[in-house]
Parts: sequence; structure tokens; C-alpha cells
Amino acid sequence: MHTEQKRQVVLDTETTGLSPSEGHRVIEIGVVEMINLHVTGRTFHHYIHPEREIPEDSIRIHGITDDKVADAPKFREIADAFLEFIGDAPLVIHNAPFDLAFLNNELILCGRRTLDSHPVVDTLVEAKRRHPRQRNNLDALCKRYGVENGHRELHGALLDAEILSDVYISMLGGHQTMLDGLAERWGGSAETSTAQLAGAGSHLGLIPVGATLPAGRSARIVDAHPQELEAHQALLERLGDGRIWATA
Repeated sequence: MHTEQKRQVVLDTETTGLSPSEGHRVIEIGVVEMINLHVTGRTFHHYIHPEREIPEDSIRIHGITDDKVADAPKFREIADAFLEFIGDAPLVIHNAPFDLAFLNNELILCGRRTLDSHPVVDTLVEAKRRHPRQRNNLDALCKRYGVENGHRELHGALLDAEILSDVYISMLGGHQTMLDGLAERWGGSAETSTAQLAGAGSHLGLIPVGATLPAGRSARIVDAHPQELEAHQALLERLGDGRIWATA
């Protein structure tokens, strides 16, 4: 049976400053591929020559010096490969307006299409919706969702994209959220009927509990991966005795 592959790419950049309107440029780009909320191991990563000096204030944040990017390609040299890698997959970005402003500026400078119409998921917007009036930077989200980031002494585009992918998966409830996505496709309502979910999920081989199977169809049982079981157990332990589905 054919299974639809939902591809997303998690993206982060490092830059020489805070605004492309002040002449600042991208100096590192990191992209991590996910399919059905699983990191595939495919990445796109480049240090980039910014064609200008890197200010000391920025170096203190990401540790990228002029010497480190002296022999790196210019953005125009990797632009086509970047666009090919992301394809039409939604971009998952934390504080998307910042990264998109820099990427669009670079794409304009080298005569390529911008990302203005590209689908984007802004995890900062989603985090603020879920956790209002709380800190929602990447470090705070790592602590909130139990994502390991002790190796993150400095900002780095690929490292931050890898960490953000873990945060994003945890934010959505782990790898068992495909039916939630299907519900959103049917209107995003908590009142979405089981029958609707069964119809939406049938082409994935995923049938909600209690759904009536279409004639001639049988449910496909997919065993959880050991790492998923470990992550689930860790989540149960964090929830404590208050979890309503705990069994004796």
C-alpha cells in the first residue's frame, strides 16, 4: 500500500548581524530533512563567505570568524543546491521572519526566486501560542521539552536546526501525531469525527481506534521503534502519577 510521505525541512542560519537592510549577510546555513516527523539524516550545510567583515559582536555569538569563512563559497555558489534541497517542503524555522529576511536578501542578490510564497512553520509563533507569557527561545524550549542541548556552547546553524527538529517533534507530541495532522487537514477542530479521520487516514494505512474500516480493508499494525518506546517512557515519567492512561 502506498504511504504518503510528508516531508519538512528544519532550517537555521547564522549571520554577520541583525538586519540585511544594514548590509549584513548569511555566513552559515543548516537544513535538516524530516519525513513524517522522523529525521532522515539528510542535511544541507555550508559556511558562506559573506563578502564583508564579520563584527566582533557576532563572532561572540556564533564563533564564526573571517578566517573560518575565507575559503567558503559565496551564497550565489550554493543557491541552486539550497533551493533544490528544500524543494517545496515546508520550512520549519524558529523566528522565521529573521531567517527569511536574510535568505530572501541573498536570493535577490544572486537573481534567484525568493521564499515569499514558500510554506513556513514558525516554531516561535507556535511556542508562544502554547506557552504564553513564558520564555520561548530555543534554550528554554529545550529545557521545557527535555531536549538535550548541553553541547550547544555557541550558536551554529546545523546544530541549531538539529536541536530544533527535536523540539518541534516534541512540541507536536512525538512521532505519534500523524492523526493530529490529518485532523487539522479536515478543519483543525477537536470535534473532527472518527469517520472523517478514517477517510483521511485510509491512504496512509492509519485507521483511528473505533473507526469503521472500509469494505475489503484491514488495519495495518505498525510496531513502535525501540527509540520511540524509550521516548514514550521518558514522557510518562515526566508526567508523573497524574497521567490518566497509566496502568497498574
